[in-house]
Amino acid sequence: MATVPSRSYGFAFAPAYRLPALLFGVTERTARVVLDEDRLTARFGPWRLTTELDNVSGVQVTGRFGYLKTVGPAHLSMADRGLTMATNGDRGVCMTFRSPVPGIEPTGRLRHPGLTVTVTDCDGLAAALARHIGRHGA
Repeated sequence: MATVPSRSYGFAFAPAYRLPALLFGVTERTARVVLDEDRLTARFGPWRLTTELDNVSGVQVTGRFGYLKTVGPAHLSMADRGLTMATNGDRGVCMTFRSPVPGIEPTGRLRHPGLTVTVTDCDGLAAALARHIGRHGA
């Protein structure tokens, strides 16, 4: 039985983000968040983060991101090691993980306690994750 219906969320590209993203291979075809029965997968050009849905412990819609901190490639927060995949500075979904997961570098040594994504349907993604968290405990 599926815990969440399989759903794909595209990224919302602001005009000022489109060209810098393209320089790093991030396009509407290569940037997507997918929820399936038990897994969350975020692809952002060459960067990927995958985790079990049961690893997601919190979710919130957030926004007003600084342009220089979010434009172009995936970004690592020096404050908390969180990963940001952004195509606009307006709105995104911030999720936290029970156990940090790899994502920004290929060896998997660096692990992220959270991920922020600027998808087109922030409310829908946040609600789907919140329903899962509610059924499986925070």
